[in-house]
Amino acid sequence: MAGLTLASPSAERRTYSPWRETWRRYSRHRLAVVSAFLLLILVLAVVIGPFVWRVKINDIDIAAGLQGPSLAHPFGTDDLGQDILARMIYGGRISLAVGLAAMLVSVFIGTLIGALAGMSRGALGHGLMWLTDLFLSLPQLPLLLLLIYLFRDGLKQMFGPEGGIFILIVLVIGGLRWMPVARLVRAQFLSIREKEFVEAARALGASPVRQVVRHILPNALGPVIIAGTIDVAAAIIAESTLSFLGLGFPPDTPTWGRLLFDAKDFLDIGPHWALFPGGAIFIAVVAINFIGDGLRDALDARRVI
Repeated sequence: MAGLTLASPSAERRTYSPWRETWRRYSRHRLAVVSAFLLLILVLAVVIGPFVWRVKINDIDIAAGLQGPSLAHPFGTDDLGQDILARMIYGGRISLAVGLAAMLVSVFIGTLIGALAGMSRGALGHGLMWLTDLFLSLPQLPLLLLLIYLFRDGLKQMFGPEGGIFILIVLVIGGLRWMPVARLVRAQFLSIREKEFVEAARALGASPVRQVVRHILPNALGPVIIAGTIDVAAAIIAESTLSFLGLGFPPDTPTWGRLLFDAKDFLDIGPHWALFPGGAIFIAVVAINFIGDGLRDALDARRVI
C-alpha cells in the first residue's frame, strides 16, 4: 500500500548505550550476578542489622555459653554467652570497611605510579618499575607483621585502639597491594598513549595532564576496576589473617577474623562459633572474585558474548 515503508533490518536492531551494553554483558555471567546479590545481602545485613537485631555485642550470659543456634541466638553463643550474630554484624562492618579502604589506597597509589611510568619516556619510568619490582619481591606477610609491630602502639595512642589499628591496617595492606595495579596501569598507558585520538589531542596542544585525565585514564579504568575488586578480597583475607594471629583489632572488637581467632580453642565443643564467621569470609571473598570476573567480561569490548 502507498505510504507504508518497510523498516530495514538495521533500523530494527536495538541500540545500546555503553552502560546498557556493559550491564548486558555482565548479566550474561550468571555467577557474577548471583555473587553481586549475595554481596549486597552481606552489606545490607551489616548496615541495617543493628537496627533489626538489637542484642548488644558485649552482653554476657555465662549460663548460655557455647549454645548452638536457636531462636534466641540464631548463630549461637560464644564461651561467654555473647550473641555471635550481633558480633558478626558489628565485625562485618569493620572487615568490609577495611577491604574497601585498603582497595582505595592500593588503587590510588598503583594508578599514580603506573600513570607516571606509562607517560614517562625516560629514566623515571624505568625507576618506578624497578621500585615496583622491588616491592613485588618482598615477602608480604613478614613485612606486614613487622610494620604492625613497629607502628601499632604509636597509632593507638594518637587515634585510639580501634581508630589507630584501622588506619594502620588499611595503610599497610593498601601500601603492599599497589604493585599489580601499577604494572597493569602502565601497560594500559603504553598502549593507549599511541592511539590516534591521543595523538590528535597532543597535536591540538593538549598538555600531558589533560591527555591523561581526559583521554587516557578513562579508557584504562576497566582493568583498574577489575584489579580493585580483587584487592578488596585480598584485603579482607589479610585483615582476617592479622586478627587470627592476634595482631589485628583489640580483643573486644569482634571482626570476622577475630571471631575465628577466639573460636579456635573450642572447635570440638562449639564448631558453630567458627563456622559462621568463616562462612561469611568465604562468601564475601568468593563473591567479590566472581564479580571481578563478570566485570572483566563486561568491560572488555573485544570479548564476544
